[in-house]
Amino acid sequence: MNAPQRLYIGGEWVEPAGGHYEVVNPADESVVGLAPEATRAQVEEAARAAADAFEGWSRTSPEARAAVLDRAADIIQREYEPWAALAQAETGATTGIARGMQVGVGVARFRRYAKGALEPVERGLPPQVTEAGPMGGASVLGALELRQPVGVVTCITSYNNPWANPAGKVAPALAMGNTVVVKPAPQDPLSVFKMAEALHEAGVPAGVVNVVSGASVEVGEAAVDSPYVDMVSFTGSTGVGQRIAEVCGRSMKRQLMELGGKGAAVVLDDVDAAGLDAAVAGIGTTFSFYSGQICTAPTRVIVHRSAYGALVEKLTGHLAFMKVGDPGVRGTVVGPVISAAHRDRVESYVELGRKEGARIAYGGERPAVGDGRGFYVAPTLLVDCTNDMRVVREEIFGPVVVVVPFDGGEDEAVALANDSDFGLLSYVWSGDPARAFRIARRLRAGGVGVNTIGRNMEAPFGGFKRSGVGRDVGSYALHAYSEVQSIVWAG
Repeated sequence: MNAPQRLYIGGEWVEPAGGHYEVVNPADESVVGLAPEATRAQVEEAARAAADAFEGWSRTSPEARAAVLDRAADIIQREYEPWAALAQAETGATTGIARGMQVGVGVARFRRYAKGALEPVERGLPPQVTEAGPMGGASVLGALELRQPVGVVTCITSYNNPWANPAGKVAPALAMGNTVVVKPAPQDPLSVFKMAEALHEAGVPAGVVNVVSGASVEVGEAAVDSPYVDMVSFTGSTGVGQRIAEVCGRSMKRQLMELGGKGAAVVLDDVDAAGLDAAVAGIGTTFSFYSGQICTAPTRVIVHRSAYGALVEKLTGHLAFMKVGDPGVRGTVVGPVISAAHRDRVESYVELGRKEGARIAYGGERPAVGDGRGFYVAPTLLVDCTNDMRVVREEIFGPVVVVVPFDGGEDEAVALANDSDFGLLSYVWSGDPARAFRIARRLRAGGVGVNTIGRNMEAPFGGFKRSGVGRDVGSYALHAYSEVQSIVWAG
């Protein structure tokens, strides 16, 4: 275990006034390290430092901002091995996920927004000719659309990916000239401090990046309600997002919210054998990808009765090959969930599904792993479900998939898919791409995968309904961390 972590405020490593707390490895319950507990006063100090640094950083050339982000990516790449090991220890991710989808994606996002810093922020608009009238003589008015940084951005990150998620907030915010206060998830903050180390070494000016952590809700509250903060970017549950939005509304803080999901996976009656295999493989990622702790997962399968039996059989067979165990051991597919409390929550949903009338086709019992330590949940398939069940309507955030059969046509499939409080990502599998696209356009979701769970990382990402506010990823993230200003002149 390394030395206790310090906070990063105003370009300095600062001792936490609230002491430290243990970060626990979900795989074996060992202590990974000691994370700092900030006080409200220290969060306020971080926000003030960001506000003081804003004027200088926002006036820095795009080339200079790009150079800092590129150097940070170089440093993260240099420290790839030890930082991936730390991410794995904090999150319980399998080795492939920790390397490729956590640290690897973190590097890629810093590279992307180093380029993004150089994207145009000005756009000339067509001139407007005004005839002479009561307000004055005839004139020609030119106009310029200009994207300006918002100011100080509080970035509150999720526990499922302590690299990709904060990098996807911090890098575009900095590229646009904002300054940031990062409040990591309390379960795995140590990786985010490594990101701060990389930015510090890369030469980011003092106060431009600040990282404050804590297990107390007071830390997050202070990072949201500080008068120095102009915008809050949050990834997490819908319930917490709603409370943050209420606080932001009092002072009209800008918001970017990526919240809960209950992704519908619509499997139509015309899907052939290859298409069904593709659907099973896609749906099966729910169990393996972060042990189901991901809001974009296709957790709610809506399948035509004609394909229902074959899909359930194939999914059950797919699960039989998913080894649950120590994420550091070669061959492990499903690692632990983040904590004992979350394991208990997921298991309680499985029991609720049983009581609601769902049939457990696979899983349902706590798996025996090693000496019994660690927060493991069995990948579970709940079938014979109906849309009124809580396990179908609520986000479980674990390796649990529910299957709802339907007998009608496209209208019934669309109605079932849209009968949800959530609308982040949904999916359609069909043997007819034109039909799949037609249905995709009717789904109330921020994104729809047609015969794929793949994502285009330049496409806008965000949710309808209670799945969020705003869009990011690609150039859309640069837009999210900016305000639009118009400048008009007489020509």
